[in-house]
Amino acid sequence: MAAYKRVLLKISGEQLSGDQGYGLDPQFMAWLADEISIIVKKGVTVAAVVGGGNFVRGAEVNWPGIHRVTADQMGMLGGVMNSMAVTDVFESRGLKTRCLTNIFADQVAESYSYRRAMKHLEKGRVVVIGGSIGRPYFTSDTGAVNLALELQCEVVLKATNVDGIYDKDPNKHDDAKKYDNLTHQQAIENPDVKVMDKAALGLALEQGMKVVVYDINQPESLAKIVDGQSIGTLVTA
Repeated sequence: MAAYKRVLLKISGEQLSGDQGYGLDPQFMAWLADEISIIVKKGVTVAAVVGGGNFVRGAEVNWPGIHRVTADQMGMLGGVMNSMAVTDVFESRGLKTRCLTNIFADQVAESYSYRRAMKHLEKGRVVVIGGSIGRPYFTSDTGAVNLALELQCEVVLKATNVDGIYDKDPNKHDDAKKYDNLTHQQAIENPDVKVMDKAALGLALEQGMKVVVYDINQPESLAKIVDGQSIGTLVTA
Protein backbone atom coordinates (compact mmCIF):
# COMPACT_ATOMS: atom_id res chain seq x y z
CA MET A 1 0.00 0.00 0.00
CA ALA A 2 1.32 3.44 -0.95
CA ALA A 3 2.47 5.68 1.90
CA TYR A 4 1.00 8.69 0.08
CA LYS A 5 -2.30 8.73 -1.79
CA ARG A 6 -2.15 12.25 -3.22
CA VAL A 7 1.02 14.17 -4.03
CA LEU A 8 1.97 17.46 -5.61
CA LEU A 9 5.00 17.35 -7.86
CA LYS A 10 6.93 20.60 -8.30
CA ILE A 11 8.90 20.65 -11.55
CA SER A 12 11.14 23.50 -12.65
CA GLY A 13 11.23 24.76 -16.21
CA GLU A 14 14.98 24.14 -16.31
CA GLN A 15 14.42 20.44 -15.73
CA LEU A 16 12.07 20.28 -18.71
CA SER A 17 14.84 21.64 -20.93
CA GLY A 18 17.03 18.60 -20.21
CA ASP A 19 20.67 19.08 -21.17
CA GLN A 20 19.80 21.87 -23.61
CA GLY A 21 19.50 24.52 -20.90
CA TYR A 22 16.68 26.22 -22.78
CA GLY A 23 13.38 25.26 -24.38
CA LEU A 24 11.92 21.79 -24.00
CA ASP A 25 13.28 18.25 -24.14
CA PRO A 26 10.48 15.93 -25.36
CA GLN A 27 12.45 12.82 -24.41
CA PHE A 28 12.70 13.95 -20.79
CA MET A 29 8.99 14.77 -20.68
CA ALA A 30 8.12 11.33 -22.09
CA TRP A 31 10.38 9.68 -19.49
CA LEU A 32 8.72 11.74 -16.73
CA ALA A 33 5.29 10.68 -17.96
CA ASP A 34 6.31 7.03 -17.62
CA GLU A 35 7.65 7.66 -14.11
CA ILE A 36 4.36 9.26 -13.07
CA SER A 37 2.38 6.43 -14.71
CA ILE A 38 4.01 3.99 -12.29
CA ILE A 39 2.58 5.76 -9.23
CA VAL A 40 -0.78 6.43 -10.88
CA LYS A 41 -1.14 2.67 -11.36
CA LYS A 42 -0.53 2.32 -7.61
CA GLY A 43 -3.63 4.43 -7.01
CA VAL A 44 -1.80 7.69 -6.27
CA THR A 45 -3.39 10.90 -7.57
CA VAL A 46 -0.99 13.53 -8.85
CA ALA A 47 -1.06 17.29 -9.24
CA ALA A 48 1.94 19.03 -10.78
CA VAL A 49 3.06 22.65 -10.72
CA VAL A 50 5.40 23.53 -13.56
CA GLY A 51 7.74 26.53 -13.51
CA GLY A 52 8.77 28.61 -16.49
CA GLY A 53 12.47 29.26 -15.90
CA ASN A 54 13.54 27.59 -19.14
CA PHE A 55 11.91 30.54 -20.93
CA VAL A 56 11.76 33.43 -18.47
CA ARG A 57 12.68 33.85 -14.81
CA GLY A 58 10.70 36.81 -13.55
CA ALA A 59 13.22 37.84 -10.89
CA GLU A 60 15.94 38.05 -13.56
CA VAL A 61 13.94 40.14 -16.05
CA ASN A 62 13.34 43.06 -13.70
CA TRP A 63 15.32 45.33 -16.01
CA PRO A 64 15.01 49.13 -16.26
CA GLY A 65 11.70 49.81 -17.98
CA ILE A 66 10.16 46.43 -17.08
CA HIS A 67 8.14 46.39 -13.90
CA ARG A 68 8.61 43.47 -11.52
CA VAL A 69 4.93 42.59 -11.88
CA THR A 70 5.32 42.36 -15.67
CA ALA A 71 8.49 40.28 -15.28
CA ASP A 72 6.73 37.83 -12.97
CA GLN A 73 3.78 37.60 -15.33
CA MET A 74 6.18 36.74 -18.16
CA GLY A 75 7.55 33.93 -16.01
CA MET A 76 4.01 32.67 -15.33
CA LEU A 77 3.29 32.58 -19.07
CA GLY A 78 6.45 30.49 -19.52
CA GLY A 79 5.00 28.07 -16.97
CA VAL A 80 1.74 27.93 -18.91
CA MET A 81 3.61 27.07 -22.13
CA ASN A 82 5.49 24.32 -20.32
CA SER A 83 2.26 22.95 -18.85
CA MET A 84 0.65 22.80 -22.30
CA ALA A 85 3.61 20.83 -23.65
CA VAL A 86 3.74 18.51 -20.63
CA THR A 87 0.02 17.79 -20.93
CA ASP A 88 0.31 16.81 -24.60
CA VAL A 89 3.34 14.59 -24.03
CA PHE A 90 1.74 12.92 -21.00
CA GLU A 91 -1.43 12.23 -22.98
CA SER A 92 0.62 10.78 -25.84
CA ARG A 93 2.10 8.30 -23.33
CA GLY A 94 -1.35 7.16 -22.23
CA LEU A 95 -1.45 9.25 -19.06
CA LYS A 96 -4.81 10.99 -18.61
CA THR A 97 -3.91 14.61 -17.97
CA ARG A 98 -5.64 17.99 -17.74
CA CYS A 99 -3.96 21.39 -18.02
CA LEU A 100 -5.30 24.11 -15.72
CA THR A 101 -4.06 27.63 -15.17
CA ASN A 102 -4.69 30.57 -12.86
CA ILE A 103 -3.86 32.85 -15.80
CA PHE A 104 -6.90 33.85 -17.89
CA ALA A 105 -6.14 31.79 -21.02
CA ASP A 106 -9.27 29.79 -21.84
CA GLN A 107 -8.18 29.12 -25.42
CA VAL A 108 -5.15 27.11 -24.33
CA ALA A 109 -6.03 25.65 -20.89
CA GLU A 110 -8.89 25.19 -18.47
CA SER A 111 -9.31 27.94 -15.89
CA TYR A 112 -8.20 26.70 -12.50
CA SER A 113 -10.74 26.30 -9.74
CA TYR A 114 -10.65 24.16 -6.64
CA ARG A 115 -13.74 22.17 -7.59
CA ARG A 116 -12.62 21.57 -11.18
CA ALA A 117 -9.16 20.42 -10.10
CA MET A 118 -10.60 18.14 -7.43
CA LYS A 119 -13.00 16.53 -9.89
CA HIS A 120 -10.14 15.76 -12.27
CA LEU A 121 -8.09 14.28 -9.43
CA GLU A 122 -11.02 12.17 -8.24
CA LYS A 123 -11.27 10.73 -11.76
CA GLY A 124 -7.60 9.70 -11.61
CA ARG A 125 -6.33 12.37 -13.99
CA VAL A 126 -3.00 14.11 -13.55
CA VAL A 127 -3.67 17.82 -13.03
CA VAL A 128 -0.91 20.03 -14.45
CA ILE A 129 -1.12 23.62 -13.23
CA GLY A 130 0.62 26.35 -15.22
CA GLY A 131 1.20 29.87 -13.97
CA SER A 132 1.34 28.81 -10.32
CA ILE A 133 -1.22 30.84 -8.35
CA GLY A 134 -1.22 33.66 -10.88
CA ARG A 135 0.18 36.37 -8.59
CA PRO A 136 3.46 38.30 -8.79
CA TYR A 137 6.06 38.17 -6.01
CA PHE A 138 5.20 34.53 -5.30
CA THR A 139 7.58 31.88 -6.63
CA SER A 140 6.29 28.67 -8.15
CA ASP A 141 7.67 26.90 -5.04
CA THR A 142 5.36 28.93 -2.81
CA GLY A 143 2.53 28.38 -5.28
CA ALA A 144 3.20 24.64 -5.17
CA VAL A 145 2.83 24.50 -1.37
CA ASN A 146 -0.27 26.67 -1.56
CA LEU A 147 -1.90 24.45 -4.19
CA ALA A 148 -0.87 21.27 -2.37
CA LEU A 149 -2.75 22.50 0.69
CA GLU A 150 -5.77 23.52 -1.37
CA LEU A 151 -5.92 20.19 -3.20
CA GLN A 152 -5.50 18.16 0.00
CA CYS A 153 -2.17 16.65 -1.02
CA GLU A 154 -0.15 14.86 1.63
CA VAL A 155 3.29 15.94 0.47
CA VAL A 156 5.07 18.29 -1.93
CA LEU A 157 7.68 16.47 -4.01
CA LYS A 158 10.26 19.09 -4.95
CA ALA A 159 12.12 17.76 -7.98
CA THR A 160 15.79 18.80 -8.24
CA ASN A 161 18.96 17.59 -9.91
CA VAL A 162 20.61 16.50 -6.64
CA ASP A 163 19.56 13.71 -4.30
CA GLY A 164 18.40 15.90 -1.41
CA ILE A 165 19.40 18.82 0.77
CA TYR A 166 23.05 19.29 1.71
CA ASP A 167 24.79 21.50 4.25
CA LYS A 168 26.65 23.10 1.33
CA ASP A 169 26.62 22.91 -2.45
CA PRO A 170 27.61 19.28 -3.31
CA ASN A 171 28.67 20.39 -6.80
CA LYS A 172 31.31 22.65 -5.29
CA HIS A 173 32.28 20.85 -2.09
CA ASP A 174 33.34 17.20 -1.92
CA ASP A 175 32.73 17.13 1.84
CA ALA A 176 29.12 18.28 1.57
CA LYS A 177 26.87 16.36 3.98
CA LYS A 178 23.41 15.21 2.95
CA TYR A 179 20.49 15.51 5.33
CA ASP A 180 18.04 12.60 5.36
CA ASN A 181 15.60 14.58 7.52
CA LEU A 182 15.15 18.22 8.46
CA THR A 183 12.47 20.12 10.30
CA HIS A 184 10.84 23.04 8.53
CA GLN A 185 12.41 25.36 11.08
CA GLN A 186 15.91 23.99 10.47
CA ALA A 187 15.50 24.40 6.72
CA ILE A 188 14.28 27.98 7.14
CA GLU A 189 17.02 29.01 9.56
CA ASN A 190 19.88 27.44 7.59
CA PRO A 191 21.12 30.04 5.06
CA ASP A 192 22.76 27.27 3.00
CA VAL A 193 19.40 25.61 2.27
CA LYS A 194 18.53 27.30 -1.01
CA VAL A 195 16.81 24.48 -2.87
CA MET A 196 13.39 25.90 -1.92
CA ASP A 197 12.57 29.48 -1.07
CA LYS A 198 11.94 30.44 2.53
CA ALA A 199 8.40 31.68 1.93
CA ALA A 200 7.43 28.24 0.64
CA LEU A 201 9.06 26.54 3.62
CA GLY A 202 7.39 29.00 5.99
CA LEU A 203 3.95 28.17 4.59
CA ALA A 204 4.74 24.46 4.81
CA LEU A 205 5.78 24.95 8.45
CA GLU A 206 2.66 26.92 9.31
CA GLN A 207 0.33 24.32 7.80
CA GLY A 208 2.31 21.16 8.56
CA MET A 209 2.89 20.22 4.91
CA LYS A 210 5.61 17.63 4.31
CA VAL A 211 8.19 18.33 1.61
CA VAL A 212 10.49 15.78 -0.02
CA VAL A 213 13.46 17.13 -1.98
CA TYR A 214 14.73 14.46 -4.37
CA ASP A 215 16.63 13.82 -7.60
CA ILE A 216 14.13 13.70 -10.45
CA ASN A 217 16.66 12.00 -12.74
CA GLN A 218 16.84 8.77 -10.74
CA PRO A 219 14.62 6.03 -12.24
CA GLU A 220 11.58 5.04 -10.15
CA SER A 221 12.40 7.61 -7.46
CA LEU A 222 8.77 8.71 -7.40
CA ALA A 223 7.60 5.13 -6.94
CA LYS A 224 10.05 4.61 -4.08
CA ILE A 225 8.92 7.80 -2.34
CA VAL A 226 5.21 6.95 -2.49
CA ASP A 227 6.06 3.44 -1.24
CA GLY A 228 7.53 5.04 1.88
CA GLN A 229 11.21 4.51 1.14
CA SER A 230 13.76 7.07 2.39
CA ILE A 231 14.63 8.92 -0.82
CA GLY A 232 16.08 12.42 -0.87
CA THR A 233 15.48 14.65 2.13
CA LEU A 234 12.22 14.73 4.07
CA VAL A 235 11.32 18.13 5.54
CA THR A 236 8.63 17.78 8.18
CA ALA A 237 7.49 19.10 11.54
